[in-house]
Amino acid sequence: MAARLVLGVDLGTSGPKVALADARGRLLGHAKAPVPLRLLPHGGAEQDPHAWWSAICAAAKQALADTAAQLGYDPAPHVAAVCFSAQWGGTVPVDAGGNPTHPAVIWMDARGAAYSRAAAGGAPTVPGTGYNARKLRSWLVKTGGAPTLTGKDPVGQALFLKRERPEAYAAAAYLLDVPEYLTLRATGRAAAAHDTAVLRWCTDNRTPGAVHWDPALTRQCGLDPDKLPDLVAPASIVGPLTAQAATDLGLSTSALVVAGTGDTTAAAIGAGAVRDYDAHLYVGTSAWLSCHVPYKKTDLRTSIASLPAAVPGRYWVATIQDVAGKAIDWLIDNVLHETRPEAALDQLNALAEASPPGARGVLFTPWLNGERTPVDDSSLRGGWFNASLTTDRADLARSVFEGIAHNTRWMLEAVERFTGRTGPQGLGALRFIGGGASSRLWCQAMADILDRDIHQVAQPVLANVRGAALLALVALGELTWDQIPDLVQIERTYTPDPATRAVYDKAYAAFRDVHKRNRRLYAKLNPAH
Repeated sequence: MAARLVLGVDLGTSGPKVALADARGRLLGHAKAPVPLRLLPHGGAEQDPHAWWSAICAAAKQALADTAAQLGYDPAPHVAAVCFSAQWGGTVPVDAGGNPTHPAVIWMDARGAAYSRAAAGGAPTVPGTGYNARKLRSWLVKTGGAPTLTGKDPVGQALFLKRERPEAYAAAAYLLDVPEYLTLRATGRAAAAHDTAVLRWCTDNRTPGAVHWDPALTRQCGLDPDKLPDLVAPASIVGPLTAQAATDLGLSTSALVVAGTGDTTAAAIGAGAVRDYDAHLYVGTSAWLSCHVPYKKTDLRTSIASLPAAVPGRYWVATIQDVAGKAIDWLIDNVLHETRPEAALDQLNALAEASPPGARGVLFTPWLNGERTPVDDSSLRGGWFNASLTTDRADLARSVFEGIAHNTRWMLEAVERFTGRTGPQGLGALRFIGGGASSRLWCQAMADILDRDIHQVAQPVLANVRGAALLALVALGELTWDQIPDLVQIERTYTPDPATRAVYDKAYAAFRDVHKRNRRLYAKLNPAH
């Protein structure tokens, strides 16, 4: 008799990856599809929810076909569960039938900044923050965080829709985050897991496993309680696939749908980093560095908080580096090529490797869309520093890889202080996943600049979709949380090269100085909308 399978889905900003996995979490067939991104004036960033679903379904059917070729039989009837991981911190307004009333306003969108500042501000203000003292205290005590003043979360997005897209807002029965929309599309039920609900900053997170909407915080955020979805536990079954969703995905209606989760949570699971203080580093469009901890805590200075996790009784350390791999795309598409060649990434890596560590003194700041951690500042912008007439294309290319790594070191230092792991080895080795972990140059640069062993996870680009599949297996009872670390293979370990220490310490100090000396200029050039 054929073993049970699960379908994992990971919807990133650039599109979905879909994979089938067996009961031990081994990935079988997998596929991906692109989804366009619309960048709009005044910091807008939108995507079409229908395009998400169409791309997911196309990739799912391709993954099923690939798996059938491997197994010699149709795997669809053996898929017992589906779990959606996705970009999150976005807002999808849907009507009572689940139809979007407006394009999805995604995590990059800053058009709600003015409304976020108004909702969070007022006298007496906490010096240097822009937050009203009473409001901030109530947020921190109950949620562990607070709405960002940049507007880049569901609070700012909901208020933007309410004020500037009133017809779409009024027609919405629910305002859903991205994983919740996919769960709705699959089951017909509007449900938010504890870990995806938190970025609305109106849940009481003080007791893991008992997260609930807080009426006072909901009013404080300016959100409509009638538009909030049901709350469910992470790794729980929301329901079976609807007949339409099963047809779309090429599956049976017997397949169950596990509560969707954010990409950060799925990444930790897919990296095998589910034990306390086991850290993972993700570099994709954005980047983050996270680990699980047994406590709720907040550091406003560095925009870090520990939030409810999918792992029972645990919180995860929330960080976000706004632009990481997206800077590589920007370099390829806007500087190096008019039309991207098929081997563009391989060519870029080879070009960058022709420059020595330190890129002959050239620095790159990756703040092409502002920054979140360890400074929450939407006015920051990217650029090259210290270029000269002797600087060549290889130096410019390498400096982009290194600039993202320097920014990651800044984030790592903040996370290690947050977790109290501040000794010589801090959090220890980092599990590296995402597209960035596919680059040998980047793996070594991260090891050298962060001065940490880097464990390159096997199939790093598929870590998030692996995490969604593993979460589905836990929900089915096929796996326990304690089994997960041993099921995730490490491809290679990169160790810091002592010969690069001096040059990278000097470059990092200069990188921090660039921010310190120019932050007021950025604020002047790029005032908040």
